[in-house]
Amino acid sequence: MRSAPTILHLDMDAFYASAEQAAKPSLRGKAVVVGGLGPRGVVATASYEARRFGVHSAMPTAQARRLAPHAAYLTPRFTLYRDVSNQVMGLLRELSPLVEPLSLDEAFVDLEAGGAAFDGGSAREVGERLRADIRRVTGLSGSVGLAVSKMLAKIGSERAKPDGLVLIDPGTERQLLAPLPVRVLPGVGPATGDHLRRAGITTVDELAEAGQDELVRLLGRAHGTGLYAMALALDERPVVSEREGKSVSVEDTYDLDIHDRVRVRGEVARLAERCTRRLREAGRSGRTVVLKVRRYDFSTLTRSETLRGPTDDPAVVREAAARLLEGVDTTGGVRLLGVGVSGLADYTQEDLFAQAAGERAAAEAEAAAEADELAPQGPAAEVVDPVAPAVPEERRWPAGHDVVHAVHGPGWVQGSGVGRVTVRFETPTSAPGRVRTFRTDDPELSLSAPLPLVEGDGGAGEG
Repeated sequence: MRSAPTILHLDMDAFYASAEQAAKPSLRGKAVVVGGLGPRGVVATASYEARRFGVHSAMPTAQARRLAPHAAYLTPRFTLYRDVSNQVMGLLRELSPLVEPLSLDEAFVDLEAGGAAFDGGSAREVGERLRADIRRVTGLSGSVGLAVSKMLAKIGSERAKPDGLVLIDPGTERQLLAPLPVRVLPGVGPATGDHLRRAGITTVDELAEAGQDELVRLLGRAHGTGLYAMALALDERPVVSEREGKSVSVEDTYDLDIHDRVRVRGEVARLAERCTRRLREAGRSGRTVVLKVRRYDFSTLTRSETLRGPTDDPAVVREAAARLLEGVDTTGGVRLLGVGVSGLADYTQEDLFAQAAGERAAAEAEAAAEADELAPQGPAAEVVDPVAPAVPEERRWPAGHDVVHAVHGPGWVQGSGVGRVTVRFETPTSAPGRVRTFRTDDPELSLSAPLPLVEGDGGAGEG
């Protein structure tokens, strides 16, 4: 472990909700909840105003509505979040070549490796400058923790929230950790926490006092030894700049169980298309196709098939997923479907099954026609993939998404139903705007790309 607090942990504050508030002047300072809006939806992020009512991430949206009935409930706009994340990660990479992203809104940085900081004073200056740069570029706030290790830097950023900076001085780590609950340590989840609590261990100090031998007896050699070291504030994990994904996957949860086998096949085909689109965007391919099915009784089945070589061909992935589906009983109904590809590589093996080009084109056309025919007409499926959302179907108006009207200009969807869509016309740089209602088939209204959160930004990409 190093002697200076030159490991930085950045965590953006209520990222999705804060981005929505920045984009929508009428929601600033108000309770905002982002997540799935159907009966089975869950909260992805809640603004700090919503958290005062007890709303938090991973809570069922139905429960959140009971706690905060007057909050704004919005579906995620992952394209916007990814583009803002890219801006933030770009600022981090200006500080050091060693940047370890953990998610769209969270990363570790080794300041010493980039020569950006060498002691507590210089590290604090870098952290404050980073927070100012993030606000200047994105309009959002982030919290920063600085310490001699990754574990302590992350604890620091949690203590800094919201919109703050905490530097943990070397030599004070044990004193800081002692009264904290064991769940603050990496690797202590709900199950491990309950196991330790039953043994009378609830704080980090009690964990250290238990000793390594007792923790090994309770948790096994690897886990017990690792937790004992962390209880002593010892964490030698390096910041790793490359965190290659081991798989690419997409999945949808449905408001109502799907019983129609033909509809299930159509959903799997669409998921395969989305999955391979993500593969190609990442410049990757994969050898193993994985199908995930959660049935009506919450039992979850996974099936996989390993191909003869890596591919990013939509037809190949779709055909493999269809074969896997044939071995799954969906008679009682399906509540979730997912398709993934693992065993990633940077190249493809063409004509994996030596199919004729004409046969493949015909199969693709047939599947596309079937998918169009079977497109659901009711409420949209909930998007549970935290990286890639489902593409909105034509003339659907997801709450919170951007639109443009030929006469009134840009705005966003407040809600829709019964053949009507309500739009608030405002932009990130305008005053709170007026609300108007239109027919859902109004030819002058269409979905549009997100607007830049900060004036002068190059844009947030496509919506």
